[in-house]
Amino acid sequence: MQKAEGRRQRTESSMQKAGGSKQFFVCLLLSAFCILSFQAQAQTDTDKMVATVNSGGVRPSLITYSDLLWQLALEPNAPLENPSSELLNRTLNLVISQRLVLQEAEKLPAIEPTSKEIDDRRDEFVKQFPSLSDFQQRMTSVGLSSEQLREIVRQRLTIEKYIDFRFRSFTVVTQKEVEGYYTDVWVPRFRRQHPGRLVPELKDVYKDVETELTESKIESDTDEFIDTARERAEITILNPV
Repeated sequence: MQKAEGRRQRTESSMQKAGGSKQFFVCLLLSAFCILSFQAQAQTDTDKMVATVNSGGVRPSLITYSDLLWQLALEPNAPLENPSSELLNRTLNLVISQRLVLQEAEKLPAIEPTSKEIDDRRDEFVKQFPSLSDFQQRMTSVGLSSEQLREIVRQRLTIEKYIDFRFRSFTVVTQKEVEGYYTDVWVPRFRRQHPGRLVPELKDVYKDVETELTESKIESDTDEFIDTARERAEITILNPV
């Protein structure tokens, strides 16, 4: 479970970094585990429409203010009362990135998550909060129903499975690359973080270094993919947040 959670966080971080260099896209990442393509009918009539995202000729995906609040609600430490414009923009950036990946991912029905996978991931969300009642209160405060939560979980899992399929399956690191990463990155960081401690030999931490380098490569490939998707997509900001 810890590995899955770490991979999820890296996926969101990668989406955030991929969009960070853009000027709030066209005035503006996947910004975070987070939120994805709900249809307009899932929102109330008074919900503020924020943006639309269209990639590859598919039907445009609508992003509303509720989508942003739902994303924040699933982040235990994110404020829900009067969130700042900066926070909302970062969240919008994340949601746009997620929508772009999701539109590609849903072209591959074979990666659709199972009901058990959705249930398990939903339970992981709950465990990030002090208690079940705290989680439920947070969901209620932003009008997020159990059905809508389940759809968010399904979409996030679909994104992760797509990234695994497209990048993780084909990422290979050589022994020479691991040795270079150990010397150039791992050892200097260890010395900064643990001054005075004896640096472990590569043979003792080889698997950890190899895993870290692999994840770094996957993150870099994902960043490039999202950058390209942003350049090709039609992203329209309807109401700046």
